[in-house]
Amino acid sequence: MIKLHGFALSNYYNKVKFVLLEYGIPFEEVEEKPNQSPEFLAHSPLGKVPYLETEHGDLCESQTIVEYLAARFPDKGIFSADPWEAAKQRELIMFVDVHLELTARNLYKQAFFGGTVTDETKARTEKLLVHHIAGFQRLAKFAPYLRGERFTVADTAGYASLPLVALATRAIYGRDFLSDAGIDWKGYVKTIEERPAAARVSADRKAVIVKGI
Repeated sequence: MIKLHGFALSNYYNKVKFVLLEYGIPFEEVEEKPNQSPEFLAHSPLGKVPYLETEHGDLCESQTIVEYLAARFPDKGIFSADPWEAAKQRELIMFVDVHLELTARNLYKQAFFGGTVTDETKARTEKLLVHHIAGFQRLAKFAPYLRGERFTVADTAGYASLPLVALATRAIYGRDFLSDAGIDWKGYVKTIEERPAAARVSADRKAVIVKGI
């Protein structure tokens, strides 16, 4: 059986977990936190989570894992059978994962972990995020899902990462950049959590937070 290694506070772990649950792919969870031990690096070369353990070996990077699952389980229809629609889904995932979340990640040290980031980093990140959010708005429909009326795999990325972008900007700049741009991300999250798979991901994440207090 496929084993998903990571922990429920990781947005990229939750993205992959959401895909596995949403599309009915059997898997086992193995709780592990990122680290730099030789044992862990043998499975995840950069010491990150998630990574997927399969009968063929290990696989890291969340989007690579999603692509593997789509190819291994073509009957699940993870991406649209229409090439153009599938490409548009991937385009949205790229915007969420790279242009929004990865950019906002520059702020996490101070926003979530008690550290500090430089004023230069804050200024540069603010400029990039404003630009990238504007581009994202030209693509995302939020009607109510990212691609329109129907849920797609792009929403697994949106659900996992958009709240972090909003929370990080509010913590650092005193304002939520997504809401300021007119994106009702809270309503979007509420809509996604009506799906049993998302509700399970959310419940498991909250359980870890409570356990850690």
